Amino acid sequence: MSSVRVLVGTRKGAFILTSDAKRKDWSVSGPHFAGWEIYHINGSPADPNRLYASQSTGWFGQLIQRSDDGGQTWNPVDNKFAYEGETGTHQWYDGTQHPWGFTRVWNLQPSLSDPDTVYAGVEDAALFKSTDGGHSWQELPGLRAAKGHMWQPGAGGMCLHTILLDPANVDRLFVAISAAGAFRTDDGGQTWLPINRGLRSDYELPDPDADVGHCVHNLAMHPSRPGVLFMQKHWDVMRSDDAGGLWREVSGNLPTDFGFPIAVHSHEPETIYVVPIKSDSEHYPPDGKLRVYRSRSGGDEWEALTNGLPQSDCYVNVLRSALAVDTLDSCGIYFGTTGGQVYASADSGDSWAPIVRDLPAVLSVEVQTLP
Repeated sequence: MSSVRVLVGTRKGAFILTSDAKRKDWSVSGPHFAGWEIYHINGSPADPNRLYASQSTGWFGQLIQRSDDGGQTWNPVDNKFAYEGETGTHQWYDGTQHPWGFTRVWNLQPSLSDPDTVYAGVEDAALFKSTDGGHSWQELPGLRAAKGHMWQPGAGGMCLHTILLDPANVDRLFVAISAAGAFRTDDGGQTWLPINRGLRSDYELPDPDADVGHCVHNLAMHPSRPGVLFMQKHWDVMRSDDAGGLWREVSGNLPTDFGFPIAVHSHEPETIYVVPIKSDSEHYPPDGKLRVYRSRSGGDEWEALTNGLPQSDCYVNVLRSALAVDTLDSCGIYFGTTGGQVYASADSGDSWAPIVRDLPAVLSVEVQTLP
C-alpha cells in the first residue's frame, strides 16, 4: 500500500510527517536541526529517500543538509554559493544600486530523473546547480544577465523562491523572483527570457507593463501540461497557456487576489488552489476565516473550502512554499501556517483536519507519495 511523507520546514527546525494511503493517522518525526530556520526541505522524485534541506541562521549562516534514508539521518554537504564573474549591482529598496551578495537558499528542486542533480534558488536572486548530490554548486549566471541590474528586493528580500522543471523538456526551466518576475530558459540555463508580458504592477512600478520588476509570489504547473502555468502574483492570480509568453488574470470571484501559494491538483490539470490573504499589509485571512479556494475551471470561478478549517478569529498566514499536493486517489492537499498548524485534506479539499497544531511557524511544505 502506498504511503505519504510530508516534509515541513519551520522557523525552528524540520519535521517529517508520515501516514498510509488513508491519511488519517500520522506519525511526527522532529524537530530535525532544532532551532534553525529550515526555509525548504524537498525530496528527489528519482529516489524518495534522498532529501535535501536548506538550513540557516543569522548567527551561523547557510548549511545544506542531505539525507539518503528518508530523513532518519542527515549529513551536511557543500555550502559554497559563489556568483560567477563580475556580479555588478542591482537596485535597492530606495532605487539606488546595491552590491550583489549571497544570504541564504530559499528553494531546493531536485532533478526529476537524477537524485544527485539539484537546483538551488538563493538570495540575492540567482540559480545554482549541483550534479554531485550537493557536494559542489555552480551558478547559472545567464539568469542574472536577464536585466539583473534592474531587479529589486521585495519585502522579504530579493529571493529566487520558485523553480519548476519541465518534465517533457529537460532543458526548460521556469523560475520566479521577488521582486523581479518570472523567467524561462529553453537551453538548460545558459540563457533566460523574462516571461512577464500581461502582468501589471500599477502601484509598484513606474511602468506597470515593465519587462522585469514584477513581484511574482509563486508559479505552478501540472506535469501533463508544462506549457500551462498558473501564478500567484503580489496582487492577481494569473494564467498562461503558452509557457509564460502571455499572462491573463483569472482571479474571478476571489474575495481578494493577494496571496502567496498556488498549487494544481495532481489528476485534474484545470483544478487549482490558492489561499487568499486580506492584503499586502494585513497578512491574514479575510474576516479571520481560514479558507482555501479551489477552481475546477482553471481560474475565474472559485469556491471556498472551509470544512474543518477555523472560520472565526483566525489570523495566520500561509507562506509561498507552504502548500503542496500528493498523487494518490483521491488527491491529498496539504498546507502549513505561520501559527504552526499543518492541515491535510484526503479528498481534494472537500474536508480538512490538522495533522499537527503547535509547530513553529511553517515556512514550507512538500509531499512525497511513496510506493
